[in-house]
Amino acid sequence: MKFIDSHTDSWHSVGGEDGPDMHPKPQPQRLLTLEQWHAVRDTWPANLPVGVALANTVDVEALAPDLGRIALVVLQFPKWTDGRAYSQGHVLRSRLRYRGEVRATGDVLVDMLPLLARTGIDAVQLRHDQNEVAARRVLGLVTDHYQGDVVQTRPLFSRVVA
Repeated sequence: MKFIDSHTDSWHSVGGEDGPDMHPKPQPQRLLTLEQWHAVRDTWPANLPVGVALANTVDVEALAPDLGRIALVVLQFPKWTDGRAYSQGHVLRSRLRYRGEVRATGDVLVDMLPLLARTGIDAVQLRHDQNEVAARRVLGLVTDHYQGDVVQTRPLFSRVVA
């Protein structure tokens, strides 16, 4: 799991005076909204890394035709009790076979990390009051789960050899 510090992150959103700039100029490591991406995807250079931030209400299938061009997908957790972004991560990894970075942002707590990892999210920006040392410790507590997930798709009973 990669931990993101918002002060040193190399990915940058593109805003304007009145909200997101709907026609951002292509530059490396730009993090766009889905609407911005749809506005510029036909003119965005293929060799220029781009990231797309998705609200947890968006169907990730909307990105399917473009996933080969997207280096980063940011999934938003507006509340720690709202788990829709877990499903988005799972669909990106298991159904759409996305291999780029999937990042969780928003109300991300240490307790969420094991499930985030199991659903395919490989980078997190923890909520400001969360501790990275505790987060790393939590990730090492349980490493072999009974159920399958995006990393180990087979359940435990089918992995055990007699």
